[in-house]
Formats: sequence, structure tokens, C-alpha cells
Amino acid sequence: MARSSLLVGLGRHAPERRVPNEELEARLGLEAGWIERRTGIRARRYVAEGEALTDLALPAAEQALAASGIARADIALTLLATSTPDHLLPPSAPLLAHRLGLPRSGAVDLAGACAGFLYALALADGFVRAQGRPVLVVAANVLSRRINPMDKVSAVLFADAAGACVLAPSERDGTGVIGTDLTSDGAQYELIRIPAGGSRQPFSPQTAPQDIFMEISDGAAVYAEAVTTMTACARAAMAQAGIGAGDVTRFVPHQANTRIFEAVRRNLGLAQGGLVSTIAEFGNSSAATIPFSLAASAEAAPPRTGEKVLLTAVGAGLTGGALVLGF
Repeated sequence: MARSSLLVGLGRHAPERRVPNEELEARLGLEAGWIERRTGIRARRYVAEGEALTDLALPAAEQALAASGIARADIALTLLATSTPDHLLPPSAPLLAHRLGLPRSGAVDLAGACAGFLYALALADGFVRAQGRPVLVVAANVLSRRINPMDKVSAVLFADAAGACVLAPSERDGTGVIGTDLTSDGAQYELIRIPAGGSRQPFSPQTAPQDIFMEISDGAAVYAEAVTTMTACARAAMAQAGIGAGDVTRFVPHQANTRIFEAVRRNLGLAQGGLVSTIAEFGNSSAATIPFSLAASAEAAPPRTGEKVLLTAVGAGLTGGALVLGF
């Protein structure tokens, strides 16, 4: 067993194809500036034709492994948080681990929607502490293939990207996940969904074209639930970690919408300068947004010993939570 875990490597990757708001606004008949005013997004990235989830995840994972300095043979587990696997079956994590050359790694997909990275990170932290072995955590999504291109609610938000990190055993106190609060609310199960493709509504010749795409039934309800849940979970995680707003050095929320995470930041009393945001240029890639943004922040200023980083998200299901990471 290890005393704690420590995040020792980060990586991120976004496709080359940049899709600016002007392209979507022209297609959807929206006035110039409509998308940015409502979401904070100016552009997003889409994968090229023929690219799949593991193609997107691979470069981010490679970066995290290289940064960690840990031998690939020592990675004991690979957790892949995604809502858009290469196939419905088999899971994509074993293929990703194989392509990365991880000869002894277990591998499994986690479907936690936008909160998936938080769940994967919490599980990884527990595994590292219990087993004393490193874990690779990857979050990636190809949401450009799951949006209705003529639906202004979803088409303007979602994007493709990947983020990754490596957790390793540590003998220092106060590192790794030091505060956690995870939650769900199945009463809101229908708010965000892709109707067809599961056992409830299998694909068939009668499947309506729109049923294969993501739908958001009530945007106002999603906003309210996200702000309330992210705020409550963040407060609980901070309390468990024994820290206050002034101790948080970086706030890395799920990049759903600037209005959502700014409302959460104000509710928590966090300083504007600690907010990490990549939404303007990269949009909302669901579970990938937190590790992607954390990696971008670390590129600009590597985390210092003693830093406390707050992560929080809400996604379809509804699933949600918050973690405090110590460095």
C-alpha cells in the first residue's frame, strides 16, 4: 500500500480541424455572435474522417506517460472515460493500452458522461493507494459524431478532444485526491441522452435519424442542475480536504458553458485569477475538458508542491462530483 498518490504526468490532444462559430451560425441561421454570447465558445475541434476515439486518445496518453517518467511495463491499470467508444463492444481501453505498449495493464472503459474523468480519477487514486502501482487515466470523446448538425442546442456546444494523466504512489502526505464528493440523480435521467443504440431502444431499420444524436430536452434545467450540483459537491470536497476558497490555487471546472462555471466560481468565492478555462477555443468535449484544461494550465505553469486544485463537473445521468487534488 502507498501512503497517497501523486499526479506525475499530464497530456492533451485536440484535432487539427478548427470549426469557428461563423461556420455554425451560417448553417443554423443564427446571428453573428449568438453562440459566444450564450456559451463563451468561439471555436471547437472536430476529428478528421476515419479517425476514431482511440486515435484521439493516443497522443494525449503518450504525452502523459512521457511526462511521468514511469516505465510502461509498470502501468498497472488504464481507465478510459468516454461516451463515444470505438465500438459498442468490445471496450476501447484494452485497444488503447495495446497501442500504447502497456504489456501488464488492466484496462476498462468508464461511461460517466461529462463527470467521467472525476469518477475515473477517484477510482485510480484508490487503486494506487491500495496497490502501490501507477495508473493511467484518459478521458476522450468524439462528440462531433453524436450531435445533430441542425440542432442549435447541441451543435454549438460539443467538440472532440482528449486529456490524460498518470497517478503514481507517493509517500508524502497531502497529495493525490484529498477531498472527494461524487453524486448522481437518476430522476434527471432524461435531460441529456442519445435515445437509440442501447438495450432500451436498439438500432433497427425503423430507427429515426434524429434518435442516433444527442438531445438536450431542457437547457434551462441542465443549467440549474449543473450550477447547484457543482457548487454543492465542490463545497463538500473542499470541506473533506480541510481547505477554504483562499487555499484553492487552480479551479478547473468542466467546460460546459462559461455562465455555468462562472456562477459556480462566484458561489464558492473563488478568485477569478485561479480559474482555468479552455472553452473559448476548444468547446465542450465532455469528460475530456477537465484533464485537457489541467494539462493546458500545467504547460503554462507547472503545479508547485503544496498546490490545491479543485475539479468539478456534472454530466448526463445526471452524474456529478468534485475532487480536490494536492500536489
